Amino acid sequence: MDAHNKSALNEFFLEDLRVGQRFSSGSHMIDEAQIKAFAAQFDPQPFHLDDEAAKATLFGGLAASGWHTAAITMKLLVASGLPLMGGIIGSGGEVSWPRPTRPGDTLTVVSEIEEITPSHSRPDRGMIRVRSETRNQHGEIVQILMAKLVVPRRATAAAPI
Repeated sequence: MDAHNKSALNEFFLEDLRVGQRFSSGSHMIDEAQIKAFAAQFDPQPFHLDDEAAKATLFGGLAASGWHTAAITMKLLVASGLPLMGGIIGSGGEVSWPRPTRPGDTLTVVSEIEEITPSHSRPDRGMIRVRSETRNQHGEIVQILMAKLVVPRRATAAAPI
């Protein structure tokens, strides 16, 4: 789905979604300068900031902060990867980073709806569980996000007076 063509007409309400439905995002290329700038502000550890120091770590070279990968994932989901009515509103989740994001990686996100639960106490919304895999240009998974998201339902008929 192209972020430039996104409108209310192609944003999904809870009723529009189905288990197994998949969405793919656009892409984002990450470079050394982005990795170091993010790390300097939010995760100032040697393996995110210094090429030489990073070689002697578990990563064996410069790696993006997992939180940087998560931030890029969110950007991609919002821009083109998960067109939910009202935006992407999280209520919890779990994140893992099976391999590092490296300078020069081009990231994309593939999301799949795993569960849909209409709310009984709040008929205007429901919850979905989504698995989003952030992949590099080789198709390798660098992040898995299991998220519970709040999604609005279509307006129902007016209640009787």
